[in-house]
Amino acid sequence: MTTQTVMNPPAKASAFLFPGDEQFWFETVRMFGADEYGGGSFGEVMAVSARITAGDYDSWYDAWNAMADRIASEGDRQFANGRRISARDSYLRACNYYRSSEFFLHGNPQDPRVNRAWERSVACYRSAAALHDPGIKPVDIPYEGTTLPGYFHYAGEGVRPLLILHSGFDGSAEELHWSGARAAVERGYHVLCFDGPGQCGPLHNEGLVFRHDWENVVTPVVDFALTLPGIDPSRIALRGESLGGYLAPRAAAFEHRIAAVIANDGLYDYGAPHVSRMPEAGRHALLSALRDGPVPQVDRAMEVAMAASPVSRWAITHGMWCFGAATPSEYIGKTLDYTLAGGIAEQIRCPTLVCDAEGDLFFKGQPQQLYDHLTCQKTLMTFTNEEGAGAHCEVGAGRLANARIFDWLDETLGR
Repeated sequence: MTTQTVMNPPAKASAFLFPGDEQFWFETVRMFGADEYGGGSFGEVMAVSARITAGDYDSWYDAWNAMADRIASEGDRQFANGRRISARDSYLRACNYYRSSEFFLHGNPQDPRVNRAWERSVACYRSAAALHDPGIKPVDIPYEGTTLPGYFHYAGEGVRPLLILHSGFDGSAEELHWSGARAAVERGYHVLCFDGPGQCGPLHNEGLVFRHDWENVVTPVVDFALTLPGIDPSRIALRGESLGGYLAPRAAAFEHRIAAVIANDGLYDYGAPHVSRMPEAGRHALLSALRDGPVPQVDRAMEVAMAASPVSRWAITHGMWCFGAATPSEYIGKTLDYTLAGGIAEQIRCPTLVCDAEGDLFFKGQPQQLYDHLTCQKTLMTFTNEEGAGAHCEVGAGRLANARIFDWLDETLGR
């Protein structure tokens, strides 16, 4: 979900948990928010947080992994005793706790803790998915000689609209359960969640990294979706979270079978914040150099920024892995292609909802930019700090945000 540019100003951390470490605080709010759809428990999040030292990645892993192991074992006992609902709920929380545990370890993707936690997270989610009624079906979507992992959330009999849902910089298809999928099912939508290249499943399993031309990911997903039961081909919506606020609009600009697109939060130009902080003198030459490969002076500057900022430390190390970059400057160079400028946003034909969180730490101003460039039917939806929904992607306020987002989608699709 989260994505951050190293040159953004520091975020405001909570004075309550992890003072001074805005990244640990944000990820904890993310865990609190998962509670709304069963992906966490407030008391468990508080208990884990009490055992974590701010900025200490090992303590983060140890605390979340220990809780995940305990809850997963409890789920196993519940299932063995025929307590299906209890087991379902335990497996769902354990899935999220395992996912969170390895979140900060991506500076060394070969760390065995990363793969173990990832595999356990997926296994727990699949156990939970099978215990839903109707069951949530794992799917493999054909894609360029391999497959993309995902889940089909079946909403019931009859022909229904479909929501295709994907995350962004660091989210997973499993996490989408509480980040939009079940909210859509409650409202009668079939949902197809998936991980594309650069996202958790393909990145962990095959080392597939991000690509900026996301239409080449979404088109095979739409092809696959049309083989699923009960899909209305005239009412297929696409929603992208976080970096998905660029990826989904990019896909919709070229894949015109999409009937509506939701960018949560909107993102017009992923590389722009890096560029805007570069000195104007020599900027053009520096950008050309970044497109050609690593730039040592930028790498040195990034090392200083990473030492000073918890957000930069995590974002750059994760970005290098998921973008397939060997150095910080190579990662920044790759982000420059992730833009809807040059008339791409203007090619979107379908109605588009651009979400804008007032206190967004990562994409400030970007939703408005995207909205201003759209020439299709468009809506800018702002979520405020006063209503508790001002964080990036409205984490911590999922029920409120989904109510507004899906009310818009119902009206847009004529439901």
